[in-house]
Amino acid sequence: MNDLLLDDIYWIRCEVGLKQLNDDSIDLVVTSPPYDEMRDYNGFDLRIEEVIGELYRVMKTGGIAVWVAGDETRGGDESATTFEHIIKFKKIGFILYDTMIFKKQNPPPKNHRRYEQCFEYMFILSKGKPLTTRLIMQSCKKAGKIRSGNTYIHDKSDIYFSQHKEGKVFSEKIRSNIWEYTVGNAEKYKNIVRRQHPAKFPILLARDHILSWSNEGEVILDPFMGSGTTALAAKLLNRKYIGFEISKDYWQRSREYLKLLDQKIKTDDKTILKFRSEVDEIMFRL
Repeated sequence: MNDLLLDDIYWIRCEVGLKQLNDDSIDLVVTSPPYDEMRDYNGFDLRIEEVIGELYRVMKTGGIAVWVAGDETRGGDESATTFEHIIKFKKIGFILYDTMIFKKQNPPPKNHRRYEQCFEYMFILSKGKPLTTRLIMQSCKKAGKIRSGNTYIHDKSDIYFSQHKEGKVFSEKIRSNIWEYTVGNAEKYKNIVRRQHPAKFPILLARDHILSWSNEGEVILDPFMGSGTTALAAKLLNRKYIGFEISKDYWQRSREYLKLLDQKIKTDDKTILKFRSEVDEIMFRL
């Protein structure tokens, strides 16, 4: 890692910090960049091409970058900036492994002539074939019931074929790629550490991606650390972390949040124990 140590957040532009990381040193990236002008990020400007190139260099082959982003709307026209960024990722060499949705269960209502905006994109970008895929499972509502054999797929020959054989419905299935979370004051596990930031994503979102695409002891990077959510989740899940933050205010806060988490872990805080107990109950398809 050159002069940078793991398990720390650095007050530095992400491009500058990334240049100090060794080639093929990062297992997973979980981040949400400052996109368009939807939030005030203390004057930060995103040098996207440079960031993408450096991410590709520092990530290990088989590593994943989770890019959580949305688009600004002006005059009824969405910017489509996120798609422009993803095309740049693909041109650099990344594989767009999946386009996932982060659905907010309690989005703030807005006064406009459109359907309520309740989601952001979660682009899953891989450097080559993903090395780790621990897909989260969920319980089937009709577990144990007899299948009727009436679920079909449509192929190129314009013929429908039965997708499932008759038999009993399995007890678990792979979770869909639309993930729902409460946000803001309703966020689950917000009391692990109460973070202040205009655009933080839920700690469970970071948890689920870290569990899905990495293993214990591996290195998680967030080049736009913000409130430190990725680092907090990585620490709770026994991963190493490193991150960068251009705002001195957010950088100081995020490091304080990590210190507070350390204290809570040492005292067996009930919220921490509940968080880890829930993790132990998660089922995976490897």
